[in-house]
Order: sequence, then C-alpha cells, then structure tokens
Amino acid sequence: MPNKLISLAEAGRRFSWDGMRYASGAALPVGSDALVFGRELLRQKRKDLHAIFHCCGQQLNLLAAAGAATKAECGFAALEVVGFANGLRRAVESGRLALEDYSNLAMALRLLGGALNWPFVPATVNIGSDLQDRSAFAPDAYPSRAKIPAVTDPFSGKEIGAFSPLKPDVAAIHVTLADANGNAILLGTEWSRFELSRAAKRVVLIADAIVDPGCIRQYPNLVRIPELLVEAVVYWPFAAWPHSSPGMYDMDEEHMFFMNKALASEQGTADYIRDFVESYSDLDSYLDMIGRDKIARLSDSVSSFLLDPYRRWILPADEVARLTAPDAGSKEIAA
Repeated sequence: MPNKLISLAEAGRRFSWDGMRYASGAALPVGSDALVFGRELLRQKRKDLHAIFHCCGQQLNLLAAAGAATKAECGFAALEVVGFANGLRRAVESGRLALEDYSNLAMALRLLGGALNWPFVPATVNIGSDLQDRSAFAPDAYPSRAKIPAVTDPFSGKEIGAFSPLKPDVAAIHVTLADANGNAILLGTEWSRFELSRAAKRVVLIADAIVDPGCIRQYPNLVRIPELLVEAVVYWPFAAWPHSSPGMYDMDEEHMFFMNKALASEQGTADYIRDFVESYSDLDSYLDMIGRDKIARLSDSVSSFLLDPYRRWILPADEVARLTAPDAGSKEIAA
C-alpha cells in the first residue's frame, strides 16, 4: 500500500489554495481539531477561504481574526467556558466575514448529505425560525427563500425544508492514530469527522501518532476513516493544541483564554500570529513553543488509559521521520 506520509508544509502547499471551501473536524475544546493545519494556512498566506466547521473552535476563531476566511458556515459560535469567539465576532461585526448560521443538527445532516451524495437533505429542523429566514450570503433577502427552500414531502404532502449538502474542497481532519497508508482510529467524540471524511473531495489526516499497520489489522472494526478516502497523512503531535485530544492530552485552558483575549483586537491578533504561528520552523520548535513542561503536564491526563490498547504499535518519532522523507514512498512500511 502507498505511503502517504508528508510534511505539514507540503500538505499545506499541495492541498490548499485561495478561495477554497475548507473544512475541519471536531471543534469544541472537548473534541479534537486539526488546528495546526489552520496555522499552516496562515503561514502560507491563504486568503478568501470559505470555512465549514460543525462548531466554531479556535481554528475558525483564528482564521476569522486573521482575515483569511471571508465566508463561514457553522452551527455554534462560542468556545464553551472560554466565552464567545472574539476573533469571529470582530470579523462578522466589521463585515469582513459573512457567517451563515445553522444548528448543530443541521450541520451534521448536511455533512451526511454530502457523504451520501444526496442532491438535497430533507430538513425538519431550523424551519420557521430566523435560521431559515435570514442568510448572511444574501443579507438583503428577507425572508430568505434560498437558504433552506421549501419542498413537499411526496409521501405525506407536508411542506418541509431542504438543506444543501456540504461537499468541501479539502478537509483537514485531526485523528488520534493513523498508519502511513491513511487508516485512522479516533478516540473521544467524533463531531461528524466520519461523515466529513466521506463528504470532502480531498482529505488530509493530521495525526497525533503514527502506528504500525499491525494496529489496524488488530482493530479493523475501529478504523473510522479508511485509506481509500485519504490523500495524505501528516504526523504532528499536539496538532489540536490548545484543544484536547482524548487519550493524548488535555485542553490547555490557560492558553485557550489567552488566545481568545488576543484575538479580540487587531494588534493582539498580529502579536499572536507572530508568537504562535510564524515562530516555529519544524515540529521540535513547535513543541518548544508550547513548552516541554506544559506538554508533560497536559499529557498526564485522566483519559490516558484510552490509549493503552494501542501503545505497543505507536512508531517512534525517528521512524516516522524516515517514512516522511521525500523518497520514502518507495520504502517498505514497518510491519
């Protein structure tokens, strides 16, 4: 099977472009998100992104604050205990970003529709509310008739709504474990990453750990994203930071508050990008930026036991580096 391991910078170059419809996976602090890929989009100066997030997390908050995203669709715009997403708020209130609002269930259904290649998704939620009547993409049309148009149920004759399916150009999906071929195991809440992996036109996995293929053979029933769907795999521990990755590390609550406060202003955002986006050159310097003591503390998690069945198959960093080398495609993957 092909070795799909590539560097983060190469993934950003190959699988992103200005104006693309970009989606990421689980976004709440209790779930994982490929936040480091969003940082890479800023490092590569991407702009005019149409962001699709089941829920707003710090990645959408950052992309909005930096002006990289000019359109967004999501079902929840806060950061739980951290408060409202300040970067997203500034972008919307200034008119730099049009935020199309749906409920959480609506976003899940739209991703399911994209995964199943449906022409539209029958909608029985969001109907009769401003979620249906107001559209950020057509602000002068009220009530909106294009966002969730009315359709007739051919069986009952009742009038319901129709959601447009979501089919992002690229999805960067954070996973706990992946092999070099692109088979992935997710620990913790999924937040539609299963459906997103089927709905997106291209999928890049951002993995906290790379495992020997023997792990996939041992637990084939736990592979939620198979290699058939995956274009590339990036190895990047603490890829979801400051979010959490169940089994791997806890949420960095201190940085979550710090980050959201910084994104509340233009100067704070510029300082944050300087210090936490542009300041590292590789994985080691990224981990140094977070702080090795903090990494040890966050890794001492009450959820660490979730990783126990898989630890024997986790490849050491030097082996992953060998497999990620430019000429590694022809090399045999450890078995």
